[in-house]
Amino acid sequence: MDIKSGHSSPVMTDSPPISNSRLTIRQNRLPYSSSSAAAATGLSQNNNLLLTVPRKKTGILDDVKSSGCLDAMKSSSPPPAILNKDIISSDATDMSYREWTLKYPSALTTFEKIMSFAKGKRIALFLDYDGTLSPIVEEPDCAYMSSAMRTAVQNVAKYFPTAIISGRSRDKVYEFVGLSELYYAGSHGMDIMSPAGESLNHEHLSRTVSVNEQGKDVNLFQPASEFLPMIDKVLCSLVESTKDIKGVKVEDNKFCISVHYRNVEEKNWTLVAQRVDYVIRTYPKLRLTHGRKVLEIRPVIDWDKGKAVTFLLESLGLNDCEDVLPIYVGDDRTDEDAFKVLRDGPNHGYGVLVSAVPKDSNAFYSLRDPSEVMEFLKSLVTWKRSLA
Repeated sequence: MDIKSGHSSPVMTDSPPISNSRLTIRQNRLPYSSSSAAAATGLSQNNNLLLTVPRKKTGILDDVKSSGCLDAMKSSSPPPAILNKDIISSDATDMSYREWTLKYPSALTTFEKIMSFAKGKRIALFLDYDGTLSPIVEEPDCAYMSSAMRTAVQNVAKYFPTAIISGRSRDKVYEFVGLSELYYAGSHGMDIMSPAGESLNHEHLSRTVSVNEQGKDVNLFQPASEFLPMIDKVLCSLVESTKDIKGVKVEDNKFCISVHYRNVEEKNWTLVAQRVDYVIRTYPKLRLTHGRKVLEIRPVIDWDKGKAVTFLLESLGLNDCEDVLPIYVGDDRTDEDAFKVLRDGPNHGYGVLVSAVPKDSNAFYSLRDPSEVMEFLKSLVTWKRSLA
């Protein structure tokens, strides 16, 4: 599994600090507020960290690019009504949704069938965070999981190796979940941490040992660490260039940057796309991807959530084994890389898409929302206990 970045393998030296001060942004980076962004101007004069982004009228080429980006933004962002619980309940009875579940059956109603394939096999469980373990919310910093969901995840981890794979920074996900016995893969799998006392042994890829907040040794794997200085500069520039667009939130996810436009009026989405494009166009080693009302800037390396799943399976000694059944549960288009790996790769397993609306997917099964995810996790625990 080669990492195609054009550079030698990075040396991972970052420790995994977990603190409230680190929940939103690394200490050597700028906060997201307008006042802090203004302060960045002074910083740029001394350290040359901030790109100058003029407020100029875009040309035809810019309009074409932003138009394509706008189309992607709309296609990846369901209308607000879809996020309303009452609408979801009524939509679930709609004919189109029922037809969709014929192709992607509910993992709850077909649970016994899934477990029939799992009999005699070791299950490895992979979970997205936002929209899977927690609901999608207007304010990203408030995407808390319920105590009941935390208990469900904690219980399932007692029986199966369990990993959280998220686009968020690893520190943030750890703060939200708060369970030290899990594997955490933040920044779409570019920042992986083992539980204390567990290793990330891999035949070809290097890792480093650090210390967690409890003073215990943990293993880290960070294939994109060489990009951090570049990401720092782009983060500062994005904060500055979007500070006058009401509702925009630029989020530091360490090895990637998220530009949230969930609270931006749709008439200003084109402006968001233009500003983001203007900043990153001079960085060919960074790429732009789309999530649910979020633009994400990531390093151009051959790494994604699917690669993270494969890496973790190999590290756990569960790769390419006939007696292993990996299960990945997620709701975002970035989870499709993991679904595809489990569908088409040697580690054959099941992807479970969390969605209340019909959409094409590489997953095998579906769940409607985080409440159904919690029921699925509880069912896994009950099934495992029944075998004892």
